[in-house]
Amino acid sequence: MIRVTGWLAAGVALLALATSASAYAPATPAGRWLTEDGKAVVEIMPCGAALCGAILRILKRDPDAPRTDIHNADPRLRQRPMDNLTILSGFVPDRSRWRGQVYDPRSGRTYKSFVDVRPDGTLVLTGCIWMLCQTQTWQRVR
Repeated sequence: MIRVTGWLAAGVALLALATSASAYAPATPAGRWLTEDGKAVVEIMPCGAALCGAILRILKRDPDAPRTDIHNADPRLRQRPMDNLTILSGFVPDRSRWRGQVYDPRSGRTYKSFVDVRPDGTLVLTGCIWMLCQTQTWQRVR
């Protein structure tokens, strides 16, 4: 009887450990998000073992804004249209958030980035170069 109780206690302990570990897994940012400036909808989806995000739709196009990725450091990529342009890549869980890269087509630069889905349903995107970071808050699109 003691063995059964010991095994039972071990099983309960493992179950509690598994439950508490999953409680710290970050909420998935997969889905559609309205950017902070309200100019575009970005769709975040699985891309292999990680998550990526592309501009699904441009809602408010600035008449002077380029229609292609003209600021890209790679001249071969400068003709890519802004629609469907991948701007988030390689996002994997990192403790309570997601870690990856964000591409800024306005500058042609790629930054280390973190994504956090807040309990209120907003997505907080932070892009950093060295110790300097900028943060945007995006709203989920249903």
